[in-house]
Amino acid sequence: MNHEQEFLKIQNDLKSQISCQDSFKIEDLRTVAGVDLAYWKQENQEFAVCCIVVLDYQTGEVLEKQRFQAEITVPYVSGFLAFRELPLILETVKLLQSEPDLYIFDGNGYLHPRHMGIASHAGLLLHKPSIGVAKTYYKVYDTEYTEPEQEAGSYTDIVIQQEVYGRVLRTHANVKPVFLSVGTGISLDTATKVIQHFVTKESRIPSPTRLADLETHLARKEITEN
Repeated sequence: MNHEQEFLKIQNDLKSQISCQDSFKIEDLRTVAGVDLAYWKQENQEFAVCCIVVLDYQTGEVLEKQRFQAEITVPYVSGFLAFRELPLILETVKLLQSEPDLYIFDGNGYLHPRHMGIASHAGLLLHKPSIGVAKTYYKVYDTEYTEPEQEAGSYTDIVIQQEVYGRVLRTHANVKPVFLSVGTGISLDTATKVIQHFVTKESRIPSPTRLADLETHLARKEITEN
């Protein structure tokens, strides 16, 4: 069995466990983790660093930051990105002192040909509710999306073969939207509320993944310069 067949089997086995229902009450949400990775090449080897930033849901205060770096050994294959990133994500989670109530990933979840983007795959392995927020559109089955209105908070749903795969959300007026999808253990409406809650004046991207993204750039610079 080659890599791709093996990955396909794992995704198909896991996808029935995805839940697009809320597994928690939003008023009970205390801590939320943002997860992102940055890559670089050294000679002929590829490396990445994963950064996780944990925030207080109510105040937005940063409670904890952790990172883990390693060589990437799985080649990139479209639709199977999670297999490259999961080993680093799981190692970074092990370093956390706290246990986040919810994870937000820079990437997709249900918005994936088999609903198994990084947010869904990691959420299932971590047994935690999860959300995927992507900055660019991942086109599934050649389906285009409809632009939402220009007001902040406007959205359109991404409907593929009569099923809602995700949501195009305008987090700031007259700014490019983000592409939101359920990972697992959360409804799309609650995921939208969580993302909107974390959007600040600084960026169209919610603060957990925005801060994780900034951390990955700092970490990569520090590692490659040393």
